[in-house]
Order: sequence, then structure tokens, then C-alpha cells
Amino acid sequence: MSAVWEHSDRVSCVHPGWHVLRGWGAVAGSWFALFGGPQHLQFILTNEAVEMQGDIAWITVDENLLDGDQVAGTVTALNIFARRGPGEWKLIAHHGSPVAPRS
Repeated sequence: MSAVWEHSDRVSCVHPGWHVLRGWGAVAGSWFALFGGPQHLQFILTNEAVEMQGDIAWITVDENLLDGDQVAGTVTALNIFARRGPGEWKLIAHHGSPVAPRS
């Protein structure tokens, strides 16, 4: 995850149910905690869309979280990337929002 992100004070991240995290230190710490936790994180990405304008790109995607072989929940995410050089894109913002279960 570290290689994907820009390591600067301008980055931000919102995990579902969390307050906004700003700056690389806080963002990196959150991913370390998530990936280092007791739960096994596995998900399938669907409904992907990529848009680009100049040196900014944004990706929307549904992250379907798995519990065994069943989808346990879905998070809709927006990821914003900035181009830093030829072919070098870095993530500068991630926002994940839980999708309410269908009744």
C-alpha cells in the first residue's frame, strides 16, 4: 500500500465509519492497523470506473468484502490520483462509504 500513496501532508483518507485522516503518517498508520489486525481482509472489486483529466485521475469502485465465500458487505470507494511524472501516478485521497444492505 505504501508504494501506491504519495507520501506528503496533502493526502487524506476516510475509511467507513472513521473520521478523516490527513497526512501520510496518519494514513499509513491506518492501513498498517487494518492489514495487521486479526481479521483476514479479502474483497472483490466490481463496478469500476476510471476518469482522467490532465494530471488528475479518479477511480470509483465497489469493494465487496468477503467472509468465507459470501459477500459480507460492500464499500463504495472514490480514489484520487495525481501524476507526479511520466507514468507515475500516486494516490492522494481515498474515501470509502458503506453501502446499506438491501431489504
